[in-house]
Amino acid sequence: MSEIPGDLKFMKSHEWARVEGDGKVTIGISDHAQGLLGDLVYVELPAVGDSIEAGNACAVVESVKAASDVYAPVSGTVTSVNAALADKPETINEDAYGEGWLFVVETSEPDQLNELLDPDDYADLLEEDEH
Repeated sequence: MSEIPGDLKFMKSHEWARVEGDGKVTIGISDHAQGLLGDLVYVELPAVGDSIEAGNACAVVESVKAASDVYAPVSGTVTSVNAALADKPETINEDAYGEGWLFVVETSEPDQLNELLDPDDYADLLEEDEH
């Protein structure tokens, strides 16, 4: 099983959120998700300034196998996107929790973070998926 960083929160749909402490939240997809998708060939990110809503699709990651929506773990305004992914979407495969981040949101509702899974609960979810 892939390692799960302890400072992240997760959605059941395999997105992760890292609280940056200044009202901003960095968002990506989990190592497990990139493993299921396989080699990523295209990423469609929201635009800086976009308003996103928790639970709604806001980005797309595409592999040779499938296209998959990325859902927002929190509501807010997109403040930056990982533009390097346009040329190197495989960065997500190589470093899902680091250089493979997708975008940053200034959250309008920080309490939504409390509804996400902590790393242990996410690990339990992955184990259930395997059975």
